Amino acid sequence: MRRYETYKDSGVEWIGEIPVSWQLKRIKHTTYVKGRIGWKGLRSDEFLEESDSFVVTGTDFKKGKIKWETCYQIPKERYDEDPFIQLKEGDLLITKDGTIGKIAVVKDIPKMATLNSGVFVTRPKTDDYKSEYLYWVLESDVFKSFYDYNKSGSTIQHLYQNVFNEFKFTCPTLEEQVRINKYLIQKTKSLDKLISKKKQLIQLLEEELTAIINQAVTKGLNPDVSMKDSGIDWLGEIPEHWDVILFKRIIKRIKDGTHGTFVRVPKGRPFLSAKNVYNDGIKITKNESYISEESYQEIVKNGFPQKNDLLLTCVGTIGRVFVYDKEESLAFQRSVTFIRFYIKKANPKYYKIYVESDMYQNVLKSLAKTSAQSGVYMSDIMNSICILPPIGEQNKIIEFVEKKRFEIDKTISQVSKEIELLKEYKTTLISDVVTGKIDVREEVLN
Repeated sequence: MRRYETYKDSGVEWIGEIPVSWQLKRIKHTTYVKGRIGWKGLRSDEFLEESDSFVVTGTDFKKGKIKWETCYQIPKERYDEDPFIQLKEGDLLITKDGTIGKIAVVKDIPKMATLNSGVFVTRPKTDDYKSEYLYWVLESDVFKSFYDYNKSGSTIQHLYQNVFNEFKFTCPTLEEQVRINKYLIQKTKSLDKLISKKKQLIQLLEEELTAIINQAVTKGLNPDVSMKDSGIDWLGEIPEHWDVILFKRIIKRIKDGTHGTFVRVPKGRPFLSAKNVYNDGIKITKNESYISEESYQEIVKNGFPQKNDLLLTCVGTIGRVFVYDKEESLAFQRSVTFIRFYIKKANPKYYKIYVESDMYQNVLKSLAKTSAQSGVYMSDIMNSICILPPIGEQNKIIEFVEKKRFEIDKTISQVSKEIELLKEYKTTLISDVVTGKIDVREEVLN
């Protein structure tokens, strides 16, 4: 793409060179910036579904705009308490707490509006820039680099006003700013549309895999086989030679993780729970809780889990399932249940697929009991319905589903990489345009 004829050093590491005709400005010299200091005793019950004034927070930002329908509202006397943060058409808002740097332009205000905490309102106080242009600057890596440089290793996510006031940004002519705004609106809209289509493709692929699993585990692989009514509404017809049984007929043993309380130690054995079990494996991070070797031995002394046990999350996050593939037991809390099958009757990999199916996931939801956390009792699992194909057919279904899963996952992985590349290109494009690395003055726009 075109570049400007001549450049100069901006003097700012994360901006680099800028066109000779461009200037650098600071927020404090060009911009009105205000945030809410306090509500003077405002209570949570004063946030209303309907009242005189909207009160905007960062959760109301959606694709650079404010979703007015999600905003809480407050009475006019509360709105009047702080005239400095009363919003005007065209104001630019930026989040200063939590997720730093979310941006929204104030447009089409239905009625009075003000800010909740966690957000700055900004508006130009000089003629150096237009808010539509600053929007793109704050969306760029230029601002992200500035924030990262100034947060000084603090783990508290907060953008202080005295820090934000020192932010330097590029200022082309107002005419160029208008051109840049139009160019980036068009280009990012096109990229977002392409990203959206690829996300839809991933969703369709995931739905296809779900349909393949549902069909294979309940109807088999032979489309010409004779069928019979299973007698179960949610199951429908199954192959005539398959059986409908209770899970307990093919379960050799069932047990959940320990109910005991164990002292955590800085180093030792990881103490896992439902959050560590996924359909594609057990995920252990560096942030796990640890227990002593003595406590670990106490938990696993009865041999659970062992290789080929089915691990099922049954408290809190219910329904994730994985066939244990390790030689040595890991220590689990009670939120995970271990199911050991009669291997001659039941291949655990087939019943992993069965449990993954929409139908059995709905069964688990119906079985969940709610107290502090929702949970499924082992006795309910044992007495829930399953189907029993011959072991040879189970093995063929496993092979078929795993082949299809590999193919679909491979495609999803490729599409996901394409999405990330498009996002990276979008980020780079915005940064290059607002720092003048790309000259868009003569770009043809639709």
